[in-house]
Amino acid sequence: MTNHAPIPQAPRVAALVVAAGRGLRAGGDIPKQYQALKGEAVLTRTLKALAAHPVIRDFVVVHHQDDSDLLATALAPIDQSVITTVGGATRDASVRAGLSAMPDGVDYVLIHDAARPLVSPEVICRVIEALATHPGAAPGLPMVDALWQGDSIVQAIRARDGLFRAQTPQGFHLAAIRAAHATHPGGAADDVAVALAHGLDIAITPGDEDNLKLTRPEDFARAERLLEARAMIDIRTGNGFDVHRFGPGDHVWLCGVKIPHGRGLQGHSDADVGLHTVTDAIYGALAEGDIGTHFPPSDPQWKGAESHIFLTHAVDLAHEKGFAISNADLTFLCERPKIGPHAAAMRARLAELLRIDAARVSVKATTTERLGFTGREEGIAAMATVTLVKS
Repeated sequence: MTNHAPIPQAPRVAALVVAAGRGLRAGGDIPKQYQALKGEAVLTRTLKALAAHPVIRDFVVVHHQDDSDLLATALAPIDQSVITTVGGATRDASVRAGLSAMPDGVDYVLIHDAARPLVSPEVICRVIEALATHPGAAPGLPMVDALWQGDSIVQAIRARDGLFRAQTPQGFHLAAIRAAHATHPGGAADDVAVALAHGLDIAITPGDEDNLKLTRPEDFARAERLLEARAMIDIRTGNGFDVHRFGPGDHVWLCGVKIPHGRGLQGHSDADVGLHTVTDAIYGALAEGDIGTHFPPSDPQWKGAESHIFLTHAVDLAHEKGFAISNADLTFLCERPKIGPHAAAMRARLAELLRIDAARVSVKATTTERLGFTGREEGIAAMATVTLVKS
């Protein structure tokens, strides 16, 4: 087993998309990565699929020197900044060019085929998670069909036990895969082959049948059918409700904003009733219970915990299941403190935690006309609605 350097608790992840090939078997007048798939270039769809993952921060595309105009058109719809570099005569030469173009500070690199536009968040997550304990990881699908060797007739039967169909993204610690490519003579089938030749241990993570590589014209037809099926949008709505009573203190935490007040809110954690409510709304949309399911109040480690921990867990879980957060609407029920003067700061912090634009976040308040426990200023209640859309 090859040792590898320790990785920071929150590693910086980059995607390296190899798009320098010519793709002749796919047919058409231009390379397959620039051909249209349901109205968008394949490369555009591939980058969008990678960019939808919240952990990937940096993007490098390796392209053929003759494809600059096609590349510019494919990158036009992409919101993220993308580094581009010219590839080499072989795939491994192109990967080396992409590794050299990586920005400073990257810990993990996910090397992905431009012609795999249907990669799912789950496949990406499993590769990234495996890199916490291995210098390399890649998705694979176990062979289930009988294997024949031959030409026009069967000449032999091969055992399929322990065999996998390789997919991408293939993930690595950046320093490790750079070192592996630096010593490799070239001609490798993929980056796992380069890594194995260097003595790196590569974890096999579950692949996905839909993560197909577009190689022949019939692959485009299959990909279009899969996209049409995905177009049946999965929209989830979740509701959250929470209450915290007042007690001793000189401030309250609401949506991660510290607000001076004559009393504090009581709870096992920091009692941020706003973040708790939005968190439960996300869990509800996912049918994943509530905060107590994931962070039991009986567990002393959550005593006094900052509530952004809970919300971040819910957001990560939504992304792992392939959902994007569309919007959040939060209403406080209280007499005091007055929410209006702090609503903008709350919206900004909530949007940051939800990883969406503040224009998609609503924070407002109402009173109960002095009725009930909120009217008597015994505590604060909050309710929230969150919408998730399958991405």
